[in-house]
Amino acid sequence: QVQLVESGGGLVQAGGSLRLSCAASGSVNTMGWYRQAPGKQRDQVAAITNGGSTNYADSVKGRFTISRDNAKNTMYLQMNSLKLEDTAVYYCFAKIRFTNSYVWGQGTQVTVSS
Repeated sequence: QVQLVESGGGLVQAGGSLRLSCAASGSVNTMGWYRQAPGKQRDQVAAITNGGSTNYADSVKGRFTISRDNAKNTMYLQMNSLKLEDTAVYYCFAKIRFTNSYVWGQGTQVTVSS
């Protein structure tokens, strides 16, 4: 069973930067990030295919950059110019190769303070 391990969350001041990582224990295709703020639904932030095609939520375009190292089965989310509204638990997900199944990471807290 493929597992995802996230790292890199934390507390940062508004305008600062954080980098999240998500390492997969097996072969995966599309990977991405969702986030969930208290009392709100989980929303997709960004995604990236094996070939490097990306898409972003409008709220993070120009500030966040998703990337991946296929050799390491690891994905990254570089978050710059962080805003208070970026505060949430960030979850990575991945589609397991040769299946229609998805796996999720355990979540990592990102808190942006004023």
